[in-house]
Amino acid sequence: MKQRRLIAAGALFVAGALALTACGGGSDDEGDGGGSTNSDASISVYNVKPQNPLVPGNTNEVGGGNILDNVFRGLVDYNTDTAAPEMSMAESIESDDNITWTVKLKEGQTFQDGTPVNSDSFINAWNWTAYGPNAALNNYFFSSFEGYAEINPADPDEDGPKEAPKPDTDKLSGLTKVSDTEFTVKLASAQSFFVTMVGYTAFFPLPQAFFDDPEAFGKKPIGNGPFQITAGDGNTGFTLDAWSGYKGEDKPQIAQAVFKTYTSDSAGYSDVLAGNLDFMDQVPAANLVDDQYQTDRPDHFLNKAVGVIQTATLPQYSDRFKDDPNIGKALSLAIDRETITKSVYNGGRTPATGWVSPVVDGYKAGACGEFCTYDPAKAKEYLAKSKFKGPFSYSYNADGPGNKEAAEAICNSIKNALEVECNAKAYVDFATLRADVTGDKMDNMFRTGWQMDYPHIQNFLEPLYATGAGSNDGRFSDAQFDELIKKANAAEGEEAYADYQAAEARLAENMTIIPLWYQAQQAVWSDRLTNVKTTPKSTIDLSSVAVKS
Repeated sequence: MKQRRLIAAGALFVAGALALTACGGGSDDEGDGGGSTNSDASISVYNVKPQNPLVPGNTNEVGGGNILDNVFRGLVDYNTDTAAPEMSMAESIESDDNITWTVKLKEGQTFQDGTPVNSDSFINAWNWTAYGPNAALNNYFFSSFEGYAEINPADPDEDGPKEAPKPDTDKLSGLTKVSDTEFTVKLASAQSFFVTMVGYTAFFPLPQAFFDDPEAFGKKPIGNGPFQITAGDGNTGFTLDAWSGYKGEDKPQIAQAVFKTYTSDSAGYSDVLAGNLDFMDQVPAANLVDDQYQTDRPDHFLNKAVGVIQTATLPQYSDRFKDDPNIGKALSLAIDRETITKSVYNGGRTPATGWVSPVVDGYKAGACGEFCTYDPAKAKEYLAKSKFKGPFSYSYNADGPGNKEAAEAICNSIKNALEVECNAKAYVDFATLRADVTGDKMDNMFRTGWQMDYPHIQNFLEPLYATGAGSNDGRFSDAQFDELIKKANAAEGEEAYADYQAAEARLAENMTIIPLWYQAQQAVWSDRLTNVKTTPKSTIDLSSVAVKS
């Protein structure tokens, strides 16, 4: 008997999310809206500069993801209110054994250039992202597919002059086309959360236009979602118009959304107050003090727990930090999370005690053990045992809300606890920081964070910390962690959670990534908007929001 994983996967997230969510704002904005709305209206939305051209397989950060999530639709999408995965381009996704999955597509779906969304659209897109020589940032999400190793041969001398041999094929053997509306996916090992995973950006389909001219496509992608890009670039922003050919049920209630690129969160907030910006997904830290944002925007704000965690990463390719857990433990013990979250964020962040967000099932409080508790005396003991004893610096992107204040507070805490120098090092924007991070150019501690791609505990662990994972910014590697993750992926329920938690405990042993705080979202919007909701990724739901007439 085939098992439908849809309901079970969604239920994993809902219990935790509802218990931790607290919303502010007026019912006029978050309820059914009430009154008449203007379906021809345009709204403006805060955004940061994307790191790369807008190709789904090569986009793993929020600046680009915010655009692509509205221009494309995958096999499943996530319910705005519950985060449960719901069929989008797929009619059904089924498996007998969690290894071989049969995907049936809805008929009549098209891209914005009129070409069909069919089995080839998914198979070709997934093969391109998974093919090692393309060096796509989301490549790792296909590592569980049969045939991944064959198209990602190992580098014979990872840090040397030799290159990995060119694969004999550029196709995953685990992908098989049955018909234009049906294909199968064979995994190398069982994966119980497959249905939940395939709504992520990496699994979006691509039209033939991408393969004809990837460079042009990256500047103005042709999607299959409710909005299409009509103008703009990453430096200034993108204009998205509602696409009349979209056949999904989540049709927009507005005609246009303009994503504005900002390099300063304070400038974005000022624009909201001045009526020049309609929605900002996270208010600056300065405006969290005494809940100033709620006074500034009464009945036009939101405050809720989201699947986001902030961390600090120690690059393991740097001789300063490589193979030395003592340095990470010292720095973690030297960071006064309680004081920083109160002074910088007015309690709008919660000190982290591990690497998994509390909003997903399987979360275990205290996974970090003693190392996430401020203890200057112990911090000095571990520093004395470490190879590198400073001075330290902490790199961050200056265009993110509260990043400057948090970076300075982190360094001040380290200075006071360890009596060593620590300096906050600013990058002008997120894209510039990420370029150095993904290029393995960091030689100091740097800001990292994770906004969940899909609602599952695995997403807070494997994509970030498994050996070779695409978002493993510090190049952490631990064989025991990898084995526990593989075991957990094949299991379900409490058995899976126990293995994921055991893998998380390995992070505490190594301490190359320092948990800082779990994030709540404080968003604000203009008087024009009604029925404002945010998605499980904490972005504005452009299918629900409307503009008052």
